[in-house]
Amino acid sequence: MFVASLRYQKMEPLTYASEETLKPGMVVIVPLARQEVLGFVHAEVAKPKFACKPIIRKLQDIILPAQTAQLFSWLQSYYPSGSGAIAQLFLPSSLITKKAGTLEVDVKNTPVKLAKQAQDLPLLTAGQKAAIKTITASKTHHFLLHGETGSGKTRIYIERAKNALENGKSALILTPEIGLTPQLAQMFSEQFGNKVIIIHSNLTAKNRREYWLRIAHAAEPLIIIGPRSALFSPLNNIGLIVVDEFHEPAYKQEQAPRYQTVRAAAALASLHKAEIIYGSATPPVAEYYLAEQTGMPIIRLEGSAKGAINDVKTEVVNMADKAHFSRHPFLSDTLLKAIETALINKEQTLIYLNRRGTARLVLCQNCGWQALCPRCDLPLTYHGDGHSLRCHTCGYHAEAPLSCPTCASTELQYRTMGTKALLETLQGFYPQARLQRFDTDLGVADRMDKHYKNIHAGNIDILVGTQMLGKGLDLPKLGLVGVVAADTSLYMPDFSASERTYQLLHQVFGRVGRGHREGRVIIQSYVPDNPVLQAAIHKDYGSFYMAELIERQTFLFPPFCYLLKISVSRKSAESAEKAVTALHRALETTKLKINLSDPAPSFYEHSHDLYHWQLVLKSKDRKELLKALEALPKGNWTYDLDPSNLL
Repeated sequence: MFVASLRYQKMEPLTYASEETLKPGMVVIVPLARQEVLGFVHAEVAKPKFACKPIIRKLQDIILPAQTAQLFSWLQSYYPSGSGAIAQLFLPSSLITKKAGTLEVDVKNTPVKLAKQAQDLPLLTAGQKAAIKTITASKTHHFLLHGETGSGKTRIYIERAKNALENGKSALILTPEIGLTPQLAQMFSEQFGNKVIIIHSNLTAKNRREYWLRIAHAAEPLIIIGPRSALFSPLNNIGLIVVDEFHEPAYKQEQAPRYQTVRAAAALASLHKAEIIYGSATPPVAEYYLAEQTGMPIIRLEGSAKGAINDVKTEVVNMADKAHFSRHPFLSDTLLKAIETALINKEQTLIYLNRRGTARLVLCQNCGWQALCPRCDLPLTYHGDGHSLRCHTCGYHAEAPLSCPTCASTELQYRTMGTKALLETLQGFYPQARLQRFDTDLGVADRMDKHYKNIHAGNIDILVGTQMLGKGLDLPKLGLVGVVAADTSLYMPDFSASERTYQLLHQVFGRVGRGHREGRVIIQSYVPDNPVLQAAIHKDYGSFYMAELIERQTFLFPPFCYLLKISVSRKSAESAEKAVTALHRALETTKLKINLSDPAPSFYEHSHDLYHWQLVLKSKDRKELLKALEALPKGNWTYDLDPSNLL
């Protein structure tokens, strides 16, 4: 029996007693310590010599699909973790109620209004037809859909979902953020009515239970839409899996088990022999390279799904030239004037500021120089307590300069503006405008999915926020995009900084020019000629991809190796450093084929009253990293295989 509880951290199943024979995969409620928890039957065993607790009851005779149990086993081996944490992915705690054994399935209430009749879809574009033809004619089941922003990737998903349903199979549509589900839900529900179920963490416990049970009991094919947790729905006979915007870091689980959704989705598709489509305008470099090397079809989709791309006027404002900032130190005169014009024309404005750029850094405001690690070519982090620079990937450290080593200027910047202050500033400039902020600091009631209708209808004049505003939204009233500090994320001390910057900028630029109206993009940057910024402006994925591949091959980062990040937390920095150093020495004595970094403090070195230090392991053989985990001591250690970043 595998129990769904973090209290149980071992890999092995537990043994319980039952007077009746239970089939593998059957969902039950069992005692664990003094709690009642969910679990599912792994296998029948002979009665052991020790006393076993009996199961409490079955959950509606529900048996998980065989592929679901197989995915559980795959996760255990590919992303090793305690079985209790993995089982929680498959069995939500909301299933346990006082009447859990006899609960009726109620599917009358749904998060979206469902259509009674399928709505007419616009005609397929030539590009969409060609993409669908490639998919249907291919002998493989895995596809990378490299579709430009606004090119109509969702329409292709709908066509393939229709095909799955016509063949009596279900479809699973994954989205990186809850905020994007209303848009997808509306489009799919207009076509498939009540066959669509939307599941995510913002649902009430009652609704989550009802939808899970409906999926488990369903005899007919369904379409499930949701974030990464939807992957573990008890869905039978899957014919299609879509991982939309598959470049997004949100697809990486940051708590144990720290799985990468793209990998888990591929495993599930293989178990069901289902078609899987990875869709993005900005595919991850490592995944694109893997697709090329394995012969996976890469389908390019360009142009606008609405027939023609509207003209987009793009301007770059040099933030090092203070003459452009007479009214505000972070908002250029050009941007402020453009916002005024948009308000007069009754067009929406989107002001983007990457929240991740709030970390301290050393940047010359005069020439754009920044402190880089000589070992990793990654930005160094400034530590104010010791006035030092440190690389959080390899451990390199040096004294922070008092002036720029390139131009001798003393104008070194150490911080950036946040979205909350930005909203207040803009409200002061435009008191009559309707403004709203969207970032991860907001509560449930203020999240974007709760305001989607207002945003889409143009009832908000100025949208202020972080990366969530750049993800997949199609806003008919949007006329202006302003990027306050375009190169901020380049300064993050991580191998993924350039890629993430390109993706964020490319995506946010793509909110205009989607066939609705002419658009304008104003970009503020300290390094206007930076190749990553220029590639994003011109939507030149090819040049960015090739440059990034060379960089990663030079310094040995994915796709040219696998990564493992091991972290320890202690009450003092000295204790954390000592523990990591001891593990470093132990790993050096092994014969593992690994590249081992020096011990280094984590990017967020001091949090929750603990100090965090880490090691980074690289290997061209992933099995070597799995072997390295066997040397991990007990107590406040965590590990992350295939991390999306090393911060």
